[in-house]
Amino acid sequence: MIFKVYYQESIKQVPVRENTKTVYVEAASERDVRTKLADRQYNIEYVEAVLGNYFEYEKQKEDYEVLEIG
Repeated sequence: MIFKVYYQESIKQVPVRENTKTVYVEAASERDVRTKLADRQYNIEYVEAVLGNYFEYEKQKEDYEVLEIG
C-alpha cells in the first residue's frame, strides 16, 4: 500500500504549513511507515493511505515518487 506522509525536515521544527513537505512510502501500515522513516529524524505531521481515485490522481503529479525503504 502507498502512504502519503506530511512532514517537517527536522524533528525539532514546529509544523508550519508553508514548510510542510510530502513523501510517498510503500508500506504495510501507518506504523510500518513511521518505523521506516524513524532514522530520518522527520517531524511527521500526518500519514494517509493513498487508495482508489486518489491514488490515480496522485500518480499524475510530477513530484510523485515512491521511496523504497528496506
